[in-house]
Amino acid sequence: MLRGIGLETLQDLLFHLPTRYEDRSRLVALADLRDGEDALVRGRVEASEVRYGGRRSLRVVIGDAGRSLLLRFFYFNDAQRNAFKNGRWVQAYGSARFAASGFEMVHPEYRVADDVSEFEIAQGLTPIYPLTTGVTQARLRRLAERALKAAAGDVGLSAQLPGLEGPGTLAALRIVHAPPTPEDAQLLVAGKHPAQRRLINEELLAHQLCMRLLRAQVRARPAPVIPAMEKAADALQGVLPFEFTKAQRKVIGEVARDVAARRPMLRLVQGDVGSGKTVVAASAMLAAANAGFQSALMAPTELLAEQHYLNLSRWFEPLGIAVEFIAGKLRKSEKDARLARVASGESRIVVGTHAVFQSSVSFSRLALVVVDEQHRFGVQQRLSLRDKGPQGSSPHQLIMSATPIPRTLAQTVYADLDVSVIDELPPGRTPVTTVVLNNARRDEMLTRIGEACRAGRQAYWVCTLIEESEELDAQAAEVTAALLRQELPDLQIGLVHGRLKGDEKEAQMRDFKEGRTQLLVATTVIEVGVDVPNASIMVIDNAERLGLAQLHQLRGRVGRGAAASQCVLMYQLPLSEAAKSRLETMRSTTDGFRIAQADLELRGPGEILGRRQTGVIGLKIADPVRDQALIAPLQQLADEWLERFPLDAKRLIARWVGDVEKYGQV
Repeated sequence: MLRGIGLETLQDLLFHLPTRYEDRSRLVALADLRDGEDALVRGRVEASEVRYGGRRSLRVVIGDAGRSLLLRFFYFNDAQRNAFKNGRWVQAYGSARFAASGFEMVHPEYRVADDVSEFEIAQGLTPIYPLTTGVTQARLRRLAERALKAAAGDVGLSAQLPGLEGPGTLAALRIVHAPPTPEDAQLLVAGKHPAQRRLINEELLAHQLCMRLLRAQVRARPAPVIPAMEKAADALQGVLPFEFTKAQRKVIGEVARDVAARRPMLRLVQGDVGSGKTVVAASAMLAAANAGFQSALMAPTELLAEQHYLNLSRWFEPLGIAVEFIAGKLRKSEKDARLARVASGESRIVVGTHAVFQSSVSFSRLALVVVDEQHRFGVQQRLSLRDKGPQGSSPHQLIMSATPIPRTLAQTVYADLDVSVIDELPPGRTPVTTVVLNNARRDEMLTRIGEACRAGRQAYWVCTLIEESEELDAQAAEVTAALLRQELPDLQIGLVHGRLKGDEKEAQMRDFKEGRTQLLVATTVIEVGVDVPNASIMVIDNAERLGLAQLHQLRGRVGRGAAASQCVLMYQLPLSEAAKSRLETMRSTTDGFRIAQADLELRGPGEILGRRQTGVIGLKIADPVRDQALIAPLQQLADEWLERFPLDAKRLIARWVGDVEKYGQV
């Protein structure tokens, strides 16, 4: 069971750190309970029963000094049920909640005893650990205590580490697992204890070391030299109907320097939807083709890949370069013919989904890989692309993302990549006006959409759920589509959601892109979608349910043409403070990086990125937002360690991350 949270060794236990602390050092009388506050309580069992109405539950009433408290359990076994005999004492810790029948606690931690003298009260703060099913806090606390005793003679944990100040690792671990004094406890709760600072520095340093070693692996082989990219960009500019922005020119220069070197480029290009990332990639692909090499562009969906194929074909045709499209829906004979052209090197520019990097696809002279909107394109995938280049060399890698990541987080999450930012939108793009509207004004919205669609425009209507739910009152996409067809009978209305088969989804999106449907009802599956310049209204139902990053991506679906565009965020009262803050941020700015920073501050890095994408965001004690001032100095220290203290680097990585290769596969 402990393997479920990655605990297999003594070291794993030592570095499985508390996420917070609780004060269980003071008993609270039942008469003094407050709604919403955590409390340690005692009382005698007055009644106990299992109820089966709706959801099976164990209900235990404890009482003391004329007051009572209900303890409720939804997960329990016979032994637990039998332990609550009338008259026995219970000591419980949990969140007190005032309900219709009085105060109650749901699933508190508890002990049952025949005599009150059998209970103990903690002397200091009680650590709370990340758990997995079947493992209790009490068991983890006991295991951590044993691990600390067993580690007492570990010389490695007591050794000084170059460039890191504060208490030694083992001393810091003792304080964090079991704060010895009230003063230590207060500093830990505030996040200001020197022991925490020491461990935070260690973890961030281990992360930087790991990413640098992985980067070195990717760059261990030489890369093909792609010269004259800026000259290629000028040639591309000559066939395009728009001028490159200064920001695009700057990033083109950064990429040009990378691909002209004999080591593989590893670069992330960030920019809002419509900032012109694809033009930067196209300039590099054109330079590679001019030098006799191949390039491949990978997109997350076939429809998006096809959009890239059409754009690149339109741009490159006047320059005499054909683009190959590898799609799953091709007939076998046609697919085989295309793959043969790729294998021979005849096709110099290849576009498709991740399938273009399957083992069945071989390249002759692959020099550049471009990955678009692949949020989960992680370190291990970047490593695997080494093998697609010519014998003994690695292709250059350019990762494009329209999901802005604050610089602080990028320095941590993408420490193996160089980061470029296109922070300017092309001229002529009409800014999207964002309106926040109560659901009660839905009829006004319907009238506005009807008028816009009859005038030749198109609109999206995004719902946050696929089907009706008893717990959430957000209107389902299917129900919404049926209602809108009744209310706007003269419009052609499409429907897209995640439960449609791939070909059905693609057909619906294609109908909308080609103007056969005027209003597209969708779930958030269109967050990363195709370019429909004629769509000028985006309505997001129950917008308060979505995070800032999602709202910003959805808003980016409109405002792609010359017409004035609107994003309408419809909300249902009552609104939480966090929801109000999100909607106000969306209303007040269209700057993706400001929105990303606000999202980071509201939700934290773990929720935004997820462990799989980031490698180790699931950081045990460090926080890239709170600890951002530490990152730059630690990057310098990581370089120094790899040069002067490689054995220390290896030990620190093993301590905090585990195996480097395993880390890359997360």
